[in-house]
Amino acid sequence: MESCWDLIHWLGQDPATSVLFCLDDPADLVRFAAVSHSWEQFAIENGFLKKLCLRLCPDVSIFSYATEVSSSKKIAEVGSSNYEWECQKKDHRIYSYFSYCLASPAAKSDCIDEPIGASSTDNPDEGIENTLEPRDRVRTGPSYWSSKGEKDPGVPETLTYRLRSKLCVIDEIRVQPFEAFFQHGYPIYSAKTVQFRMGYSKLSQETRIDTMHNAANSQKSADDNYVWTYTSPQYQMDQENVLQSFKLPRPVICIGGILQIELLGRVQKQEMAGAYYFCVCHVQVIGHTLSPVFDADTTGNPVLKYFPDARPCAASRSALVEEAGESMWCSFVRRIMQLVLRCLCRRWFR
Repeated sequence: MESCWDLIHWLGQDPATSVLFCLDDPADLVRFAAVSHSWEQFAIENGFLKKLCLRLCPDVSIFSYATEVSSSKKIAEVGSSNYEWECQKKDHRIYSYFSYCLASPAAKSDCIDEPIGASSTDNPDEGIENTLEPRDRVRTGPSYWSSKGEKDPGVPETLTYRLRSKLCVIDEIRVQPFEAFFQHGYPIYSAKTVQFRMGYSKLSQETRIDTMHNAANSQKSADDNYVWTYTSPQYQMDQENVLQSFKLPRPVICIGGILQIELLGRVQKQEMAGAYYFCVCHVQVIGHTLSPVFDADTTGNPVLKYFPDARPCAASRSALVEEAGESMWCSFVRRIMQLVLRCLCRRWFR
């Protein structure tokens, strides 16, 4: 194959790079790298798969670097003659599968693992843990979280949750305001708008456990314990007793596994107390986890950790090429040729 007609040599490196940047399917880039050693070297040196990950999900830029955790892979020593090349090959391996996980459809579910805390709670029976119960009534009593009452309707509140993995791809968040069926007029204590943050904790595991159960911590000090890597736009919330869906503009990687819901603008005043409240009966965070193949180390600058021994066999690099079959190879060749012709037309008719 090495002695055959070489597209890169014929086009030139810059036009060939432009052609490959137009590919948006990670399997196509893996197929390209599987054609020959020279094409594989070209793909690795230019980091096409990492750049595709950045296009698919800009949150990838938060990682300071990626590391491979494997019992079978030997790490080249720093300063050795092949150290830089081995690092490039490592990144190619990692981001080939990472881009595959980002681009491929995955079964979605509720990613919440446990509640961390609320900025305020009216009484112990109205805690944040009630928001994980899908029903607004349990046995004979209501099930919901309630903030403390405020005279100022502009005072916000937050609900903070830990997700099932330090790396979750989140598509939407669902929030259901609570309808107080035991109060006159059945008032609904919703918010005017809602906003979402995702990130990681600055604290060690032991400190996190203490903080979760320490009700004396102020909300300001609690918020200082987190680094938010993503903040959503504000969404309008309806004053309706339904599970309202808020779809993110794009799938977002929650790096660190912490998600916070901020409720803004109190709309319902409780007549008896003469104060405004927020009440939520159910929350869902819809997406999928990237564990156990990927994890995030957030003890310093975030690091992407890859565990190749944990991945399913069907998701290996070779399987990405082999499972496509002859028809997919033909489609790949057609896409490459179309991009080449488009590139040549731009050069000829400038």
